Amino acid sequence: MPGGLYSLIDEPWIPVRWRAGVSGDRSAERVGLREVLTRSQDIAGLAVADAPAHAALLRVLYALTARVTGLDAGGPDWSDRRLDVLELGRLPAGRSGRKQPGVDGYFTEWRQRFFVFDPVGGRPWMQDARLAEQCDAGNTAGVNKLMVTRPAGNNHAWFRHGSDARPDLPTVGEAVLNLLVWHYWGPSGRCSAREVGGVKTASAVAGPLRTALSYHPEGESLFETLLAGLVPPRSAERRERDLCPWEWEELPDPDGAPLLPQGPCSRLTACSQHALLLVPDEEGRHVADAYITWAYRAGRMPRDDDFVIWQTSQQGNRYPRPADARRGLWRDLDALLLLKPSGSAQPVRPAVFRTAQEISERLRVRALGFDQDGQAKDVQFVDASTPTVFDLVEERAPRTAPAVGRLRSLGELFGWRLERAVKRAWTAYVDDPKADPGTWVGEAAGRYWPQAEAQFWRRFAGLDRDGVLDDAGLDVAEARKSFLRLAEEAYEAVTDTVIRTQRGAKAVSEARIELYGGARKPK
Repeated sequence: MPGGLYSLIDEPWIPVRWRAGVSGDRSAERVGLREVLTRSQDIAGLAVADAPAHAALLRVLYALTARVTGLDAGGPDWSDRRLDVLELGRLPAGRSGRKQPGVDGYFTEWRQRFFVFDPVGGRPWMQDARLAEQCDAGNTAGVNKLMVTRPAGNNHAWFRHGSDARPDLPTVGEAVLNLLVWHYWGPSGRCSAREVGGVKTASAVAGPLRTALSYHPEGESLFETLLAGLVPPRSAERRERDLCPWEWEELPDPDGAPLLPQGPCSRLTACSQHALLLVPDEEGRHVADAYITWAYRAGRMPRDDDFVIWQTSQQGNRYPRPADARRGLWRDLDALLLLKPSGSAQPVRPAVFRTAQEISERLRVRALGFDQDGQAKDVQFVDASTPTVFDLVEERAPRTAPAVGRLRSLGELFGWRLERAVKRAWTAYVDDPKADPGTWVGEAAGRYWPQAEAQFWRRFAGLDRDGVLDDAGLDVAEARKSFLRLAEEAYEAVTDTVIRTQRGAKAVSEARIELYGGARKPK
């Protein structure tokens, strides 16, 4: 089969952005895994358009970076060894000792496991070749189901028209990126039936990052980004047991419980709840069909990820902060920079941020995710980034850190007060407690939050990085007035159409007090 020749190591399938002023060939818009690692110092970043695919591919590259550098092994000198790689200025191409195989050494050892289609060895990359026999070949998922931006089945077409009977075939590279999205953000619920041990079932568990927002430190080059994204192994973790799926000696038993991750590499790549198999066209350059089903019948993988903000529900359950396309990234900043950020949800900073600041204080934060529900509804991709912020991480600037949280709190305070004010004004004006104030709330939010974000970043840029001034030089009273003024302007614009009537003017006037904290309760 020609498809067996498509190797992700050398075939150009990863979209990249090259750094300005870099010498050498920068004409290629896509590169393979070998080149993306060996030339990571020349690459500004990945150019993957779909946010969840971008985050998923980063996790694979983190694991490969740990392998080729030997940073998959822990120890008290782990940070020093990572700084040695940083000082080298590139990822090692050749082998340097048993624990540092280098890019070429690693891909030579595992060459056979990086083919997308592997009919001979039966181990196509991040797939399960057994599905060809365990699933019904006449009832496959199809490529429209595989491609997360396409409508499939009876769903509405939003971005493009398509037909399950005659779909546009994706390139192998496009299909692999969507394969990764399924592994990390795949839905729960009914899927293609899979028969194992004489029992046929068709129910999948949600992927490990379903609904979650993933936060990544981002440097001046992909090389810095990959090093900053590494997390040191925990004390009891051993690289010999910490395997990526393509390194497994045998595929896991789908009739049993999931294999628990044994270290950073398996946490990055081996927590999928879905099994997939791509079917090539005759030439092997496109994907013609796909099997998509469940990976394990018994139990589910524990949610343990180093790139999410963990929160605690009122019932005491731990869960990742969900992606919300309407929420600005600046509202999460104190939960990323501070050791103990405030909030009733008791947010915990992503583990990667504990050591990322060792690479550079010029790092930015990239947030990537999928606004979706826990089962099957997908809303919108989330892709946002900050300016350089790691110079204010609490370990580097402990005296300035509280100002970040205070500034965020002020911005959110007046956003919440604005929402209460327009809801109260609407209810009083229409004189119907069941009337939906959503139109006014949405318009007020659309006016306030973008302006509040600009105000936040302007004042954030002016904070004292040297720790000389009290409260990092933040004028709290002036910041409070600025956010209040934005809320007032939004409130006036939204309610302007009704103040020309007596009832409207009264409703708007009485509800305005919510912008200032509401009426004081008598003692």
